[in-house]
Amino acid sequence: MSRPCCTALVFIIFLNGCTLGPKYKRPSVAVPNEYRGSAPDTRPTPQSLGDEKWWAVFKDPQLQGLIREALTQNYDIRIAAVRVMQAQAALGITRADQFPTIVGGVSATNDRFPRTQITPSFEISPIEVKLGLAWELDFWGKFRRATEAARGELLATEWGQKTVVSGLVSNVAAAYFQLMELDSEMEISRRALDSRKESLRLVQIRAKGGTTSLMDVRQSEQLVYTASAAIPDVERRIEQQENFISILLGRNPGPIVRGVPLVENVIPPDIPSGLPSSLLERRPDIQSAEQQLVAANARIGVAKAAYFPQISLTALAGYLSPALTELFTGPAGLWSFGGQLTQPIFTAGKIRSGVRLTEAQQQEAVLIYQQLIQSAFREVSDSLVAYRKNREFREQQALLTEAAADATRLAGSRYRGGVTSYLEVLDSNSRYFDAQIGLSQAYLNERLALVQIYNALGGGWQ
Repeated sequence: MSRPCCTALVFIIFLNGCTLGPKYKRPSVAVPNEYRGSAPDTRPTPQSLGDEKWWAVFKDPQLQGLIREALTQNYDIRIAAVRVMQAQAALGITRADQFPTIVGGVSATNDRFPRTQITPSFEISPIEVKLGLAWELDFWGKFRRATEAARGELLATEWGQKTVVSGLVSNVAAAYFQLMELDSEMEISRRALDSRKESLRLVQIRAKGGTTSLMDVRQSEQLVYTASAAIPDVERRIEQQENFISILLGRNPGPIVRGVPLVENVIPPDIPSGLPSSLLERRPDIQSAEQQLVAANARIGVAKAAYFPQISLTALAGYLSPALTELFTGPAGLWSFGGQLTQPIFTAGKIRSGVRLTEAQQQEAVLIYQQLIQSAFREVSDSLVAYRKNREFREQQALLTEAAADATRLAGSRYRGGVTSYLEVLDSNSRYFDAQIGLSQAYLNERLALVQIYNALGGGWQ
């Protein structure tokens, strides 16, 4: 190879190493030393509930089966997977711009020319075989930056898919716990109805014997009708909740098989939250936002490359012959080679505005990334304090329910002994029913807080 050709080759390689635009650097964020809402007198440790697999957190076998089915059949999961495929294809399209385009073709025509005063009529059938090449040299890194942006979009989409998975696991678990709580309310309502029917029967016997008044009968009937009215409403909510879970599973609305009762779904007394700094790496939505920032940063280089000249190379080689037998012999070969340089001279500020647009979009992506991190810290703190306080509330609600149950027994004994009116029985019975419902909901809220912690810590997508 001659020296001028070597020099030109080195020059092209050197220029292809130039890349415009800023290099990506992760924005600085204020990371707290520990999560607010953690249990007092506890030091943060590297262990985090978010690192656990979802089947190690939600141990009900029936719930595990529902989650597995949802991860396979849920439409949001399937849509997210298709979006990843789209992003992969978009990356392939963008990356192809870095390479030359080669096309080939074969053409054959038949032309007949009429006779003139000078020449007789004649007919020709030229055959042409050619191979063409076109290549826009990536001197300023426009295509490499575009590929970097497309790769960032792909990674953002993949992390977005993990965000959907994490959210689906939490949604199925929360919906399942809510369904189990409704089952608990149904059981409480039916027990209350049976008890109140028996109480009404005894009051009616006493009224017939003249030892009580018709007012006591009517008040006892109120308790029965109140319990009876609660059952259809709970049945409605149960069926609607089953329909909601069915949609999460990718099914048509239908019944849902239950596992262990709500109170038997054991949950840990303490939740390891881990170090706040590790949250940035674990939460898929934060990772997705950062990859969007990487893509926005790379697009600045694409916009700046428009300031500089674009150089394109073209080449054509082939054969042209009037006869197929002579196509690849004799003087049938043809070729051409050329280059083109274009430099923007006047664009009325279009290029400058394009650069400003990408810079503003990058600044927006930075702010979204930082805002999302702050929101993540808040979600973790809110869920931690909710878990701790819901546990304390449930413990007190259990004591309240026990006291209400004892008061109901005492009120019944006092009424049967003629010490008090049936109004006391009515009041204590209503308080006991409300306390039981409140305790059931307290168990639910404690488990929903666990689901919220797990999701806020970035668990569920592993």
